[in-house]
Amino acid sequence: MATTDARPSFLATGRGKITLTLLCAIAFLDFIDASIVNVALPAMRKDLDFSVQDLQWVPSGYLLTYGGFMLLGGRLADLLGRRRIVVAGTVLFSLSSVTGGLAQTSGMLVGARFAQGIGAALMLPGTLSILTTTFKEGGDRGKALGVWGGVAGGASAAGVLLGGLLTDGPGWRWVMLVNVPVCVIVIAGLFLLVEGDRRSARLADFDFLGAVLVTAGMLLLVYTIVKAPDVGWGAARTVGGLAGAVVILLAFLLNEQRGRNPLLPLSIFRIRGLGAADVAMLVAVAGISSMFFFLSLYMENVLGYSPMKTGSAYLPLCFGVGIAAGISSQLLARIGTRPVMVAGLLLAGGGVFWLSRIPVDGAYLTDLLPGLMVASLGLGLAFVSITTAANANVAPDRAGIAAALLNASQQLGGALGLAIFSALATARTHDLVADRRPMPDALTGGFSRALLACSIFLAAAAVVALRAANTRGEAEQPLEDAPSEAVPVR
Repeated sequence: MATTDARPSFLATGRGKITLTLLCAIAFLDFIDASIVNVALPAMRKDLDFSVQDLQWVPSGYLLTYGGFMLLGGRLADLLGRRRIVVAGTVLFSLSSVTGGLAQTSGMLVGARFAQGIGAALMLPGTLSILTTTFKEGGDRGKALGVWGGVAGGASAAGVLLGGLLTDGPGWRWVMLVNVPVCVIVIAGLFLLVEGDRRSARLADFDFLGAVLVTAGMLLLVYTIVKAPDVGWGAARTVGGLAGAVVILLAFLLNEQRGRNPLLPLSIFRIRGLGAADVAMLVAVAGISSMFFFLSLYMENVLGYSPMKTGSAYLPLCFGVGIAAGISSQLLARIGTRPVMVAGLLLAGGGVFWLSRIPVDGAYLTDLLPGLMVASLGLGLAFVSITTAANANVAPDRAGIAAALLNASQQLGGALGLAIFSALATARTHDLVADRRPMPDALTGGFSRALLACSIFLAAAAVVALRAANTRGEAEQPLEDAPSEAVPVR
């Protein structure tokens, strides 16, 4: 009689659970720092004498370098060792958090946020690729990605919540300093739980030209998008910046076609549905990250909520995302990623549409909570399924770059969404002020217009998701025509 292998999966072991917790903690650090500063901005401005124009670089500086260095971070993880790059990024993230928390000038804080973004760009792709290459057998990968997706979906809300609690409690500096003890634990955990890997390429073979081109192109693209609401979308500066970014990125693609060890192996786009999943993430994040931004402004500037009360308002959403993420990981094994993606994005869009109907004298229980809960369920379903689809059938030696593509899409989407919807909200508010409407009415009208556009973007992301592969998180398959890597060296 044949015997069956009764060995538990790695995720079923204590070490597996602790490893997954560690990897998700790293992701949580990166994701939450994109939103944790938002509630603290007024306190930062008062304490460090920021100008209104310069204050935007506290959140935008992080997004700029995070998105700009993401592809470089992902490929470095593949070529030079995932644990090595994640540890280096965590050290930089920790040091920049200390610098920001102790900052005595506005320039010092903004510089720390730039450095934080670089550290996060080194941390996140390598961490996700460690997850997808560590949890493989049985349903481990699907469950692990389900937890990861829940963390990604809930981190923005948790950031606003934690930012409010820290700002009203020990002060805004702890929005930065709170990262330091977590980073120390993370670094220790990486050495204890994650095996060191060998370099798969010599430094001499590294695609330095590709690294310079893609980083410069992404930095220029994100910078231009962030500045567009201030200078105007039709301004020569904006048009020139976008055109320059396109030219640099096209030069990067030409370089990758001819290189022996390309930074971005273009054959990765032959993986069915990967591109559609990344685009769906970009469009969805444009809508959902902007939702948090405008609802927070509405609660503080129109309803008069304190930072702590604003943060606490998102607590039910965190629970909703967690519940939906757990359900999603079960659904993926039965029906695949595509239907879960589409349903989640439509549900999130419906919740944001509900929120777009906010009145000037809104009440939390009737005007905010129902829409937030509907959006949270959709958000949990969407993030888990998109993350799974974007990493399915990716060979281990491409896991870092696949993770980087997904997360670069996320950061670019966040920057693009805020730029587009801020312009819509500002234009609507100015029109209402010109019609002599009271300022609370004008602000609410602008926020409502922006939230309506966010819901349309989420619906558009659902349409894009129809082109993604319907996978159940299958094991990775090597690309047939992928170039062989150099002989591993220590």
